Amino acid sequence: MNGKFLLDTNAVVALLRSNATLIQTLQSAEWVGVSVITELEFLSFSGLSPRDESVFQEFKNRVDVIDLQSSDNKMLMRIIEIRKQNNLKLPDAIIATSAIENNATLLTQDADFSRIALLSVQDF
Repeated sequence: MNGKFLLDTNAVVALLRSNATLIQTLQSAEWVGVSVITELEFLSFSGLSPRDESVFQEFKNRVDVIDLQSSDNKMLMRIIEIRKQNNLKLPDAIIATSAIENNATLLTQDADFSRIALLSVQDF
C-alpha cells in the first residue's frame, strides 16, 4: 500500500462510527483525502444530526478535500472516460478519478469500484 488514501462516503461514515479497521489503516497514512462529492453526499444525508455535521466539519479540517474544477480538463476527460468504460454513476466516476489523480487507494465497501483498471481499491 502506498500510504495515500481517498475515502468513499461509506468509509467516512464507518470512520466517524469508530471503525477499528479504518482507524488502524489511517493511523500511519501519509495522506488522506475525500472528494468534494463525498462531502456533498455526507452533508446532504436526510438523517444527519447537527452533531454529525459538526463531527464531519472537524474531520474535514484534518483531510484534503479534492475539488472539481471546470478548468482541469485532464481530470474531466478521465471522469468521462471512467464513467463510460465502467458504466458508473457520475458521482462514483468523480470519486474514482479523484483517487487515481492523487495516486491514492480508494477505501470503500462498494464493489463496483473494483472493476476500474487504474484504481487501487481496499475494502475495510
